[in-house]
Amino acid sequence: MAPATDMPQLVIDAEHFTRVVSQGILQAKLSIDIATADFKAMLVPDGGGRRAVSIVRVLEKLARRGVEIRLLHAGTPSSAALVDLKRALPEKLTIRRCPRLHAKAVIIDCAWMYLGSANLTGAGLGAKGQGRRNFEWGICTTWPALIDGVLEQFNALWEGHRCTDCRRKDICPVPLEEPEL
Repeated sequence: MAPATDMPQLVIDAEHFTRVVSQGILQAKLSIDIATADFKAMLVPDGGGRRAVSIVRVLEKLARRGVEIRLLHAGTPSSAALVDLKRALPEKLTIRRCPRLHAKAVIIDCAWMYLGSANLTGAGLGAKGQGRRNFEWGICTTWPALIDGVLEQFNALWEGHRCTDCRRKDICPVPLEEPEL
């Protein structure tokens, strides 16, 4: 995982891939909690550096190793992500959808966090080329109070505590619906 420091560190543009994916997601040992408005089958190194595979396959591999993964997103995953998801999901990889979610966070092992503007996409996390990726800003931190605060909000959404008063039930008739595979 990235160097430990309580002081939040600014992450800009292409740095997102290194910090969030390489030093964050790929290093998880216990858990990954992801909040993202958009979810696509971004290509990432397979860990051995030989080839790139879909982030869905990377998450599946981590889940099979025992990492508990919760992915909360707002929309329908990209068609490429859906193809990967249609295979049997490992027990430790759970995906839920909340159409009102716009927050972006990645929390690794409840000890390291990215909080910023980038979605879980190649353009958002800097996996695309210079002229094709988004301009993104975020912070990485190991500050427990900030991580705990974001996890509290994540858990409130994940557990459906915000569904009772939601006024968007017309587009989300089933609270925290699982993706239709």
